[in-house]
Amino acid sequence: MLNTMLDELDHALTPVTPPMPPLVDGFGRRHTNLRISVTDRCNIRCFYCMPAEGVVFRPREELLTFEEIERFVRALVPLGIDKLRLTGGEPLVRTDLPTLVELLAAVPGVRDIALTTNGMLLDSQAAALKQAGLRRLNISLDTLREEVFERITRRQGLDRVLAGIAAAQDAGFEEIRLNAVAIRGLTEEEIIPLAEFARERKLELRFIEFMPLDAEHHWSNDQLLTGADIRRVVESRWGPLIPAPRSNPSQPAVDFQFADGRGSIGFINPVSEPFCGDCNRLRLTAEGQVRNCLFSTVEWDARRVLREGGSDDDLRALVRESVAAKAAAHGIGQSDFHQPERAMYQIGG
Repeated sequence: MLNTMLDELDHALTPVTPPMPPLVDGFGRRHTNLRISVTDRCNIRCFYCMPAEGVVFRPREELLTFEEIERFVRALVPLGIDKLRLTGGEPLVRTDLPTLVELLAAVPGVRDIALTTNGMLLDSQAAALKQAGLRRLNISLDTLREEVFERITRRQGLDRVLAGIAAAQDAGFEEIRLNAVAIRGLTEEEIIPLAEFARERKLELRFIEFMPLDAEHHWSNDQLLTGADIRRVVESRWGPLIPAPRSNPSQPAVDFQFADGRGSIGFINPVSEPFCGDCNRLRLTAEGQVRNCLFSTVEWDARRVLREGGSDDDLRALVRESVAAKAAAHGIGQSDFHQPERAMYQIGG
């Protein structure tokens, strides 16, 4: 407790670059949340994210270094960016990731750092990540059955994911969310077991609708298992869910409490109930491209600015240009919607 208080005091006394006009797009959305992909590599091959074979990864020299990522973040904090999420690929395959967490946690003005992971390498890294300053974890868990896990990931290893979840709890992480991608014809029978697992372990569970970001472009609307569908299944087992207060108007999930008071559950419904009107997120790909939307077909090259002598003002100008070009919505379901050529693992989850 004393160390935490001293760290917070230290953080508060560190000089902060004076704030600048915030990152507001043409629809009045203020951007404060940056998702940073640290690698396009992964140790599994989930069909909703990556192709099964023949994946060509970026050469290491094309990926941003930890120092470049830290500089990019430091340049954006005065514009209001204060919440970070590290993603991939699988971020834990990036060597020495706790070092990056420590660098980012030391940036004045950064108030929250989270990590999205498949959990397979978490058992050996959870404690170091917590010590480095990571605050929150989202762990992918689509099923509790090995055979379904292998159908989705095209690899073995459910036991390693479960070990990672246990290690994260042992390391003292208090905010752990389980992310379950919902796919019609495959994961309906996973809903109740996953909810029971989360309730028993006092973990938050969120179901995410399957989105058209698969590398093989096989997504179809027939595979859409909506949040409303899942909610009906949950309520058939535990009774009506109670809407939870919305602590952050820009959060993508709609959260509920179980009527018996044992835990919470959330639904992220980007296809059936788009939440674009409240979006506050920007993305930085592993090779340094800024994206203003997961489904954007345009990118802005921050790596060029970082490696060709550009200033922090140049970085800020580039990001402002990206934000200004942001569309009103991702457009899924519209006649003019086009799935991005880049899949989820290449963008950052």
